[in-house]
Amino acid sequence: MPSPAIAALDSAGLPYRLVSHGPVGSLAEAAAARGVAVPDVVKTIVVRRSVDDHLFVLTPGDRVISWPKLRALLGVHRLSMPDAAGALAATGYERGTITPFGASTAWPVIADERLRGRQITLGAGERGLAVAVDADAAIATLDATVADVTDPQPTR
Repeated sequence: MPSPAIAALDSAGLPYRLVSHGPVGSLAEAAAARGVAVPDVVKTIVVRRSVDDHLFVLTPGDRVISWPKLRALLGVHRLSMPDAAGALAATGYERGTITPFGASTAWPVIADERLRGRQITLGAGERGLAVAVDADAAIATLDATVADVTDPQPTR
């Protein structure tokens, strides 16, 4: 039986390529395992607007959410990220496997504008499993709002 993410992709008719890989400990490892560049490993971040109001933010792997940009886009003064249990309750997926496809609630999706025109990989709802998709097709399927909501990943 396919995962909820795969079932949702199939139901939507969105073409994808399944990428199975072993455990990874970083975005760079995930990119290598998936055979893509780090920016093409898309992070699905769950953001909480209020107690039972969340959204998904899709960010390139080499970028992080810009909280001021995201708050301005949404017209709010406060946003937060749920803890692991809250993310699981909001999406049906554990951290590290979260995807908007097949989530237990179809929260709104915001995609960073830098994803447009790319082939990307997203989590597929299970550890060690991803899907490679056309970003523009995924954005359209998810009816995502596209905006500049990220900043470069800080260097360490």
